[in-house]
Amino acid sequence: MAWGKKKSGRKEPTFGLGAALSDLRLTADDRVPGGGDDRPKKTPKQAPKRESSNGGGDKPRKSRTSSKARSSGGFGKGVKRLFYWGAVLGLWAAIAIVGVVIYVGAHLPPIQSLEIPKRPPTIQIVGMDGTVLATRGEQAGANVSLKDLPPYLPKAFIAIEDRRFYSHYGVDPIGIARAAATNLMHRGVSQGGSTLTQQLAKNLFLTQERTMARKLQEVELAFWLERKHSKAEILELYLNRVYFGSGAYGVEAAAQKYFGKPAKNVTVAEAAMLAGLVKSPSRLAPNRNPEGAEARAKVVLAAMQDAEFITAAQAKGAAGVPQYNVKPVGAGTVNYVADWIGEVLDDLVGQVDESIIVETTIDPKLQSVAEAAIIDELAAKSVKFNVTQGALVAMTPDGSVRAMVGGRNYSESQFNRAVTAKRQPGSSFKPFVYLTAIEAGLTPETIRTDAPIDIKGWKPENYTHEYFGSVTLTQALSMSLNTVAVRLGIEVGPASVVRTAHRLGIASKLEANASIALGTSEVSMTELVGAYAPFANGGLAVSPHVVNRIRTVEGKKTLYTRPAETASQVIDGRAVAMMNTMMQQTILSGSAKKAELPGWYAAGKTGTSQDFRDAWFIGYTSQLVTGVWLGNDDNSPTKKATGGGLPVEIWSRFMKTAHQGLQPQPVPGLAPSNSFSNNPIGQALSSLLPGSSAPSPSAPPERGYVPSAPVYNGYRPQPPAPTQTNYPAARQQPQQNVRPEAASGLDGWLTERLFGR
Repeated sequence: MAWGKKKSGRKEPTFGLGAALSDLRLTADDRVPGGGDDRPKKTPKQAPKRESSNGGGDKPRKSRTSSKARSSGGFGKGVKRLFYWGAVLGLWAAIAIVGVVIYVGAHLPPIQSLEIPKRPPTIQIVGMDGTVLATRGEQAGANVSLKDLPPYLPKAFIAIEDRRFYSHYGVDPIGIARAAATNLMHRGVSQGGSTLTQQLAKNLFLTQERTMARKLQEVELAFWLERKHSKAEILELYLNRVYFGSGAYGVEAAAQKYFGKPAKNVTVAEAAMLAGLVKSPSRLAPNRNPEGAEARAKVVLAAMQDAEFITAAQAKGAAGVPQYNVKPVGAGTVNYVADWIGEVLDDLVGQVDESIIVETTIDPKLQSVAEAAIIDELAAKSVKFNVTQGALVAMTPDGSVRAMVGGRNYSESQFNRAVTAKRQPGSSFKPFVYLTAIEAGLTPETIRTDAPIDIKGWKPENYTHEYFGSVTLTQALSMSLNTVAVRLGIEVGPASVVRTAHRLGIASKLEANASIALGTSEVSMTELVGAYAPFANGGLAVSPHVVNRIRTVEGKKTLYTRPAETASQVIDGRAVAMMNTMMQQTILSGSAKKAELPGWYAAGKTGTSQDFRDAWFIGYTSQLVTGVWLGNDDNSPTKKATGGGLPVEIWSRFMKTAHQGLQPQPVPGLAPSNSFSNNPIGQALSSLLPGSSAPSPSAPPERGYVPSAPVYNGYRPQPPAPTQTNYPAARQQPQQNVRPEAASGLDGWLTERLFGR
């Protein structure tokens, strides 16, 4: 019988090989892919249905075995493929991780150089009595050991920053996952996953930038720290290096900064506050944000209780009555001094790579007096006179700065108006004009005309718009007559005036023109006060200075000591006597009457610049040379604030306090004033004058030259002119560190008779 052939309308059963292969059909799925010419072909059409014996068609039978085989084979292949590709991806991920680790490690310092860096240098500035005035640089306290701290202090940091500190190996995966989940829920960064070890690594070796590279470096360094140091060492390093805001690094510096006590004495509440600062030192510093610091401290206390580091009673007691002895923000005017020292430090010792102590010439008591004088007077009268700023510099006649105020409020403005600002000195520049005239052969009794003057269209006028005709130079200077000063400047030559000012200590550029006599070229306050010092010391040049010595903290090494200087004579002694007598009259009867100091010789000069923009007074005694400036930073005019007003009042307030308890000493060449002769010491000295027990200002001493006090009733004495010695010739004489005989004046005469030659 033929296979596959229909007969008699019925299908006969078949047996053998043909029967076994009758239902076998090959499809494209059964072929091996990529097998040469075996390309998929269309499946043959299904054979026509055969009619069954009962007249119905039989459906082709499916092989259950082959279906199951295909199903189980597909699942097995899927698992194999998943495993295969998972292995491939895992291998590549491992290679990528190794590559990243190698890349990050390549950008780290060599492991052999990864040693714990030294503390950043701290510059401690102290006054002449050893009192700490200010601290510059990163304020780091002494290293403290864990055993010296109360146990709740380090536990406060562990509770709030790294609860699993003792169970991880530098990086805490659980903490990272928890932080990630929290941040995801809050849709922002509300919690960090860094461990204390990671934070230490960042503080020691890395920057604060928020980048993935820095984070990866932090992780590598954390593993390195954990391998190299014990947990106790890591925690101790952390507590001594972490930043607490306001320039304080380490728990010791922070405890001293905020609570005025060593770290070993902090309370539970204070420990919680310190631990809370680490999250945001600048924002939560208690001297800036006490409410925020207190709220954060309560969070730390709750964390400590939850970790069972403290009891509920301790947490409640610390949170209920916090005793925070927070110090105020250090914004005193002494910071202007500290900034000035910072500017000159590099010239004195070069780069600072270790903590140092700078010993200064500042007297803390006088600094406080100067600060109060400026602040109080401006608070009372700044609105009335439209004056917003002021400055004061006080130095000894040898140039040692005892007090400096660079502005009324350091926290609001760090610009130092005593050192950096340059303003027109106005009439306070006139002494250099008159000194040039004296050195050219004139005397205090020389007559000049006070009358209108026209210089190529420029018509300078006196402050009062009055003119007094013929006046002596003493009268002209004490009354600050502008026309006389301009005439003198033209007479001696503007270039000569500039040379005189530079010789005495003015360093700023000065324009050699007719208006220089009225102080139109700008100068700094410190150089102007320093240029007055030769009048107070007998004619010797000075260099204003504030640093005496610089040494290391331990005192083992001195980095700088101010050298002993041989002062040069820049003013002839006889000219000093004349100038001092003339400027004494400014206080006794001229534009600075309010500046008289009972019992003391004093002299000085007021100054007011154009349109009342600047008001000055520079005055001196044998003890101090002090200058005061008032004005506005934008150079806007004041409401007629003059040098003889507020500046003199501030000067008098400061000088009266500064001279309390000191024995009056004469200024070179000055005759005693009436106030001096009314003083017991002045009376005793006056009794030594020849011929009477009363003072005799008009009687010239046996040696030197002391001109008579001017009389303002129209009579101007004309004593015989003394022998003139011009300045260039005087400079050829040998220079010595003693007062010249010609400069001794009345005080030299008295000294000679009291103590002998």
